Amino acid sequence: MRVLVTGAGGYIGRHVVKKLLDEGHIVIASDFDKKGIDSRAELSDVPIFSGDKDIYKQLGEPDACIHMAWKDGFIHNSDAHMQEVSNHYLFLLNMIKGGLKRVSVMGTMHEIGYWEGSVDENTPCNPLSKYGIAKNALRQALLILAQEYHVNLYWLRAYYILGDESKSSSIFSKILQAEEDGKELFPFTSGKNQYDFIQVKKLAEQIVMASVQDEVKGIINVCTGQPKSLGQQVEEFIAEHNLNIRLDYGAFPDRKYDSPGVWGDPTKINLIMEKVSK
Repeated sequence: MRVLVTGAGGYIGRHVVKKLLDEGHIVIASDFDKKGIDSRAELSDVPIFSGDKDIYKQLGEPDACIHMAWKDGFIHNSDAHMQEVSNHYLFLLNMIKGGLKRVSVMGTMHEIGYWEGSVDENTPCNPLSKYGIAKNALRQALLILAQEYHVNLYWLRAYYILGDESKSSSIFSKILQAEEDGKELFPFTSGKNQYDFIQVKKLAEQIVMASVQDEVKGIINVCTGQPKSLGQQVEEFIAEHNLNIRLDYGAFPDRKYDSPGVWGDPTKINLIMEKVSK
């Protein structure tokens, strides 16, 4: 397939581009910063938020689009989320009107808000940040568009991501920086809350395989489905990287709006990955 990847130079995007190419697909890579994008990809300078109605043709009429471009994704209460969500909608609307038949968009557990337990496609959403609100609104609008224009929509809802820490703004990258700065203790919460952690390369594989098939659609959790406490995951990270820094448990209180445990239901992604492995 010819696959357009927006946000191709981002934390997840670079791994998605590489996996697509390794699988034999042709990749049109779109991003402001193209540093680190696999050289086998076709680089595009077409501005995706121009509002042009013929944007699908301008971008080479791809068979599929994996839309990961998003400003301030690590800053959950940035005003940019609410200011720019309509640009994302208009871009995808014009792509669909132009002829795009497969639309993959990165979702987030932050659409859900406070929830205890497993999250599936029917879990109610009550987002508690501008990031979550904007993503939730885009998903709701795209589900309507998918029905109206008879296109395949894959809303790929991600959870907590590990790996390639130099490109992320996660707690793991912060721990590496604290170690580099020579700090002995890292201020931490109780560490008891449980989350769904996935390696970024595994996440990229799930995103790619979900986006190039036609049988499983709608909201798809890209995840492991296996909850693990934050403390356990961070301790494992410290051990794996042979770090000297230690966690200062209880230095920060647990946030009242953080769930004691939330993870993705992997039923749909497992079905996709099982078919790939056969």
